Amino acid sequence: MSTSPAQQAAAPNGPATAPPLPSIHVRAFITWLAIFPLVSVSMVTIGPLMEGWHPVLRAFFLTLLVVPAAVYLVVPRLFAAYGMLAKRRAQGAARRQA
Repeated sequence: MSTSPAQQAAAPNGPATAPPLPSIHVRAFITWLAIFPLVSVSMVTIGPLMEGWHPVLRAFFLTLLVVPAAVYLVVPRLFAAYGMLAKRRAQGAARRQA
C-alpha cells in the first residue's frame, strides 16, 4: 500500500508514529480531573432542584449528565492537552541531548 503525496508531505521524516499511551496512573488522574469538577458544579447547580428526590434517583440523574459530558467533551480535550505537553517535553529533551 503506497502513501499519497499529501501524506508524504505531512510526514516528511517517514510515517508518523502514534505517541505512547499515558500510564494507567496518568489516565486515572486525567479522568478524575474531568469528573470531579463536573460533579461538583452539577451538585451545586442542580442539587437544590433535586433536594426531595431519592438519593439513587439523584445519583442516576447526575451521572446521566456528567458521564457523557466527561467522555465526549472534557476527557478528550484533557488528553489532547496532555499529549501536547508530553510532545513538547520530549522535543525539549531531544534538543538538550543534541
